[in-house]
Amino acid sequence: MKGILSVILPAYNENKNIEKSYTAIDQILSSHHIAHELVYINDGSTDSTWNEICKLSKRKKEHSQVMGICFSRNFGKEAAIMAGLAYASGTVCAVMDCDLQHPPEKLVEMYQLWQQGYKVVEGVKRNRGRENVIYKTGAKIFYHLMTFATKMDMSRASDFKLLDKQVVNSILSMPERNQFFRASSSWVGYKKTEIEFDVREREFGQSKWSKWSLIKYALKNIAAFSTFPLQLITVAGMITLLGAIILTIQTLFRYYSGTALEGFTTVILLLLIISSIVMVSIGILGYYIAKIYEEVKQRPVYIISDII
Repeated sequence: MKGILSVILPAYNENKNIEKSYTAIDQILSSHHIAHELVYINDGSTDSTWNEICKLSKRKKEHSQVMGICFSRNFGKEAAIMAGLAYASGTVCAVMDCDLQHPPEKLVEMYQLWQQGYKVVEGVKRNRGRENVIYKTGAKIFYHLMTFATKMDMSRASDFKLLDKQVVNSILSMPERNQFFRASSSWVGYKKTEIEFDVREREFGQSKWSKWSLIKYALKNIAAFSTFPLQLITVAGMITLLGAIILTIQTLFRYYSGTALEGFTTVILLLLIISSIVMVSIGILGYYIAKIYEEVKQRPVYIISDII
């Protein structure tokens, strides 16, 4: 089975990595005679990323071409991936980072597995490369929560995937605005396999993900793909109710046995605990209502200012 491979590369302030990623991917795929296109999505970069993409688009080769999509502003990586999937013309699509932390030589192995009949080829991390302890711990907590909430193994998940056009169409048919690509590509099903890869070090620049942006990304995706936080409210309510019943029995026993103690310590502690649970619960509900509000407005996931 033959087909054109569309490689989707979201880019935000990656001007030094555009040429390098093109050269590395094009050489590997061309050497294995795989017809391909590279789809770069400029996610509102403030450097010369778009200019670099425009330069590449002018190159004409027999078995490859470059497409550039420019957003009107920064809409985020999930939006960039969705745009790439929507505009890719290939029979099969691969998503990877343009900083080459995802090894491009794995694309050949992925493509060969697709030729064997697999609709989804997941790239799973053998190791996460060099990361500080706080970042690594935070990532581990996030993926454990996502695994528990979605009932899918997300512990080594990544955006590095190869998807058949049928799978791409299934993902694009999902109407929600707040997409979580890593989970969506697993949720749709289809015949799936995995390949392991080692995360490489960036050769140029540094990660655009701050600790705060990662926290927001985690909260957004947990809310987008799971009702688990809402279920926590019910659990907290049941625990509080159980505690209230126990304290009621204890208070009545002491009252009738004549050993009741005077003072407001217990009352104050109960008020603090219950009010804290109530406020956290309102916050969780408010977050979900905000997401519902975003969905109801039906604003576009991204706005494209230019295509080349």
